[in-house]
Amino acid sequence: MSIIKPGTLVVSCQADPGNPFHSPEAMALMARAAQAGDAGAIRANGAEDIAAIRAVTELPIIGLNKLGDPSGVFITPTFESAVEVVEAGADLVALDGTLRPRPDGQTLRRQIERVHGELGVPVLADVDSLEAGLAARADGADLVATTLSGYTDASTPIGPDVDLVRRLVAELDCPVIAEGRIRTPDDVRAVCAAGAYAVVVGHAITDPTDITARLVGAIPRG
Repeated sequence: MSIIKPGTLVVSCQADPGNPFHSPEAMALMARAAQAGDAGAIRANGAEDIAAIRAVTELPIIGLNKLGDPSGVFITPTFESAVEVVEAGADLVALDGTLRPRPDGQTLRRQIERVHGELGVPVLADVDSLEAGLAARADGADLVATTLSGYTDASTPIGPDVDLVRRLVAELDCPVIAEGRIRTPDDVRAVCAAGAYAVVVGHAITDPTDITARLVGAIPRG
């Protein structure tokens, strides 16, 4: 049974460098706020943020480690990067499940085997296409998420990739998690109707700068 319960809203508590909330302490506060709003799990980046969040919540944590060039495989790209987040308190590891070559030359299958065998935690594969999702599951991923749809050359959707959620659900025998550009209750309802096991929301909850900019953009000019 998955650590993430069906019907869960997962809040992605991440802030990039340059964001005023870029600190482990701020992300721990975000996680506490998400839990108060009845989130069922947290997604977090880096050992320091994960450790800070682990100290304030018992919610399941999807841990990842963004390293290297964002234009390539950089979400937990190596086994060693997975070790760091598990030791910090992550309950499962998210990693790049696209078909792109990995920076250490290892196969996705080998990385998943090592995470399972040496760390003893499930793996969530962040994918960008149906083909990548099928391959990641065949390589041993326990869950598959649409996280990277629209962020690689494989696809360019504008809003949530509802179609990819639907296609993955139809083809896979594991939980499919919807993530990426989910900003409104209607977006959540759409991916759930497509069969999403759980839903990850990030910027629409935890990035006040992005929220402010979108609302400012709605003000009529002239």
